[in-house]
Amino acid sequence: MTSLQDRIDRGDVIILDGGIGTEIQRQGVPMDDVAWCATANKTHPDAVRKVHEDYIRAGAEVITANTFSTARHVLEVAGLGEETVAINRRAVELAREARDAAADGPVWIAGSLSPMSAEASREHRPSAATARANFDEQAAALAEAGAELLIAEMVMEVEHGGHFVAAAVATGLPVWLGFSCRLGAGDGRVLMFPPAEGDVAFEDVIGPITAIGGSVAGVMHSAPEDTQPALEVLKRHWSGPLMAYAESGSFVMPDWQFVDVVSAEAYLDHALDWVGTGVQIVGGCCGIGPEHIRLLKERLPARIGD
Repeated sequence: MTSLQDRIDRGDVIILDGGIGTEIQRQGVPMDDVAWCATANKTHPDAVRKVHEDYIRAGAEVITANTFSTARHVLEVAGLGEETVAINRRAVELAREARDAAADGPVWIAGSLSPMSAEASREHRPSAATARANFDEQAAALAEAGAELLIAEMVMEVEHGGHFVAAAVATGLPVWLGFSCRLGAGDGRVLMFPPAEGDVAFEDVIGPITAIGGSVAGVMHSAPEDTQPALEVLKRHWSGPLMAYAESGSFVMPDWQFVDVVSAEAYLDHALDWVGTGVQIVGGCCGIGPEHIRLLKERLPARIGD
C-alpha cells in the first residue's frame, strides 16, 4: 500500500478532516467547563466515533483523534488526571474503530497535541518542566495506541510550542506543525494568534520551531482570509510540504459559537487558492464540518500543479 509519505512526495493533495471538538459539540455533546471536548472520549464515545465516521465518508484521508485538550495539566483540573493515558488511548481507539467501520480506502490516524490549558486560561498554564513531562506522556500514549502521525496544533510561540513539538518529535512518528496566525490591525503584518505577550511576528517563530523537527508545516486555526498571507510568510522560511486548515466562528469557553461560519463553497474558494500556491494537505479546523470536507474532496485537484 502506498504510504502517506509516498503520497506527499509525489505531490498528491491530501484531504484532512475538519473540526473535531466543534463537531462533537454539534452532535449535542455538552462541552466540559474545564477540559472542553476532552471528556467526550469517556462520556460520549459513540458521538466521537460518529464524528470520525462522518469525516471519513465525506472524503477525509487523515482523521485526527480527539486529543487536542487531553494533556495531563488539562485533565487534572477536570478531576481526571489519573485517567490521562486511558483517555488519550481511547481517543485513538475510537478513531481506529471509525476507520474500520467507514473507510473504503486508505485513511491515516493523527494524534493532536496543543497548548490548550484548563478553562483555556493562562492561569492554568503549567511550568516548562511540567509541560514537557505531560506532553511526553501524552505523545507516548498516542503513539502506543496506534496514531500514525502527530499534529502539533496551534503553535503560537517558541517556548510553550517547543514543549509539545519536541514531545511529538521524540516519538519518532511523522510530525506536522500547525501554526495559528492573524493579520495585525492596520498594518497587515502576520502575527501569532492569539497574542501571548503582545504582538509576536510569525516569521520570528517559524525558524526556532521547525529546527526542533517536523516533516510538514502549515497554517491552521486561523481565519480563512488570513491563511494565505500567513502561508506566504511560511514559504519564505520553510521549503517542505505545506498544509492549511482554517477555522470559522469564535470560541467562548466552553462552547464554539457557530456564528457567520463560512459556507462550503466560499471555503472551497480559499482552499483552491491555497492549493494553487503549493499547499498539499487541506482540511478544516473549528467550525468547519463534513460538508466543507466533502466539497474539498470533490473539487480540489488530485495533485498540486494540476
